[in-house]
Amino acid sequence: MKKIKVLIAILGIDQHEVGAITIARCLRDAGMEVVYAGRFQLPPTVVKTAIEEDVDLIGLSCHSGEYLYLLPEVIERLKEEGYATPVIAGGSIITARDEQKLLAMGVRAAFGPHSTPDDVVRSIQ
Repeated sequence: MKKIKVLIAILGIDQHEVGAITIARCLRDAGMEVVYAGRFQLPPTVVKTAIEEDVDLIGLSCHSGEYLYLLPEVIERLKEEGYATPVIAGGSIITARDEQKLLAMGVRAAFGPHSTPDDVVRSIQ
């Protein structure tokens, strides 16, 4: 059985890395293959990396308000490339209102401050 391959990246100038690293490790421990792109990623690089690595899912860590402005570009660039990889977002500042905005723009799932690593793993599986 093929392992689920996930790209984890942090969008924009956000430098909060602990949550992304924690989720990357939890996904790895759950048997998934994780490509960790790290901090300071922009939409073109995220999409390019996702395509080059042939990932099954893109997980974006969001701890600054930039995600509402950068995620639509990620979604649009994926469509332009014909790459139908689902995108999920997680972060301590994602409110219920922002979650609805993210889902409306095409993000598959959003995980806010009350989500647990187990919630993320179960959702991906």
